[in-house]
Amino acid sequence: MIKRSIMVLGVLIAGTLTNAQTALKQKTKPNLLIIIADQWRGQAVGFEGKEPVKTPQLDKFAKESLVMEQMVSNYPVCSPARAMLMTGQYPIKNHVYSNVNSSSAPDGIELKKDAICWSDVLKANGYSNGYIGKWHLDSPYKPYVPTSNNIGNVAWNEWTSPDRRHGFDYWYAYGTYDVHNKPMYWDTNATRDNFQYVNQWGPIHEADKALAYLKNEDGKLREAGAPFSLVVSMNPPHSEYQLVPQNYYDLYKDVPLDSLVKDPNIPAAGTKSGDEYRKDVRYYYANITGIDEQIGRIIQGLKDQKIDDNTIVLIMSDHGNCLGKHNEVSKNNIYEESLRIPFIMYWKGHILPRKDNQFLGSIPDIYPTLLDLMGLKNKTPKEIDGKSYAQYYLNGTGTKPSEQYILGAILSNNAKINSGFRGIRTADYKFAYVRKKAKAEFVLFDLKADPFEMNNIYDPNHKMVKKLEPVLNQWLQKTGDAFVVEKQ
Repeated sequence: MIKRSIMVLGVLIAGTLTNAQTALKQKTKPNLLIIIADQWRGQAVGFEGKEPVKTPQLDKFAKESLVMEQMVSNYPVCSPARAMLMTGQYPIKNHVYSNVNSSSAPDGIELKKDAICWSDVLKANGYSNGYIGKWHLDSPYKPYVPTSNNIGNVAWNEWTSPDRRHGFDYWYAYGTYDVHNKPMYWDTNATRDNFQYVNQWGPIHEADKALAYLKNEDGKLREAGAPFSLVVSMNPPHSEYQLVPQNYYDLYKDVPLDSLVKDPNIPAAGTKSGDEYRKDVRYYYANITGIDEQIGRIIQGLKDQKIDDNTIVLIMSDHGNCLGKHNEVSKNNIYEESLRIPFIMYWKGHILPRKDNQFLGSIPDIYPTLLDLMGLKNKTPKEIDGKSYAQYYLNGTGTKPSEQYILGAILSNNAKINSGFRGIRTADYKFAYVRKKAKAEFVLFDLKADPFEMNNIYDPNHKMVKKLEPVLNQWLQKTGDAFVVEKQ
């Protein structure tokens, strides 16, 4: 019986590998669906079993998909992460090395109009492209759009003009706006002053719009018969956490708080960060469960339209969120809760379903990998930093990276680009140099022995320091990063 099971499994894998290899050679054009949530840490999914969060739709979908448990957001901040995804370049090259807002605008920090995004490549090769939700890649300019997050000292939200949409011909989006229960949008033909508010939780409304795009009644939203790509970019579980439908919160309101704050890197009650964590964690999980339900609706929509067989689906977030762990209220730091993101990829009959806890992916690699999977490898621009790992995505064979380059906390002024942190993350260790205000230090965490990163074991003579410090310097040179790692 055991031998027969092994033989059957071998036949199944061999068949999948054959399908996968054929997929890279065939000329059929698969559709692409990318669903992004904002500030969703990779540990907060039910199937990982690390946190008591409910994600029944993802738990089910993960069994049919490739789950990359080591994927990180190389720069765990909204705009830099999104720019890496769109351009396949690291932040110094694409110039989005800080969040896009009125403070960073004088330094020209926004997605460049002449950047060649993967969506530009798809458009040039016959695709209809749609974008729904948060964009956050265009700088606000005066007179600022009169929305609530443009009233204070820093303006955040901006319309994206048609000539800056990078091949997305269907547009239902906004820059950045955090009133989740009354979101605002510009549609495809709207002018800058002609935005609309919606009295509905943003992710539900965006899932409705995605379902309409997939259904495409009378060919009004995309070219009928043409391959398509669709990005659905949902803002929650980004703050404001409390702006979540009551039915999702009710799933957590009676859960004992002690069961939600077991991890040792959560500060004690009575501390500022510890109290913030305890105040927000139920709401954070409620948002994730709400997002999970909308993902399930969209996946079902693919099946209802009978296009799931020829659609590559990618579910991810732009970065994580500490929520108070390590005394960090949010992201933009070196800790796993900030860096690690959910990453699930599905392509029926082509991508072998499995969990992979060794492959080390990076956001800039997504661009060339997707184009490669979609038969457009020879259309990939030479200027990108990312590398295609399409074969590994398909079946776990072929080359894979040995480390991830991480960076962050860069200030928006060019003169202060030598700020923040730079580091190398492997499957087992994280080595970084962190410059924070007047303090600077080397950090080394053993991620296997110390998964909650409680103990900095840095020693200049540690074998991993000797191994990874030269690698970090190579990455700085390779990405044109002027950051200076001081001598030990």
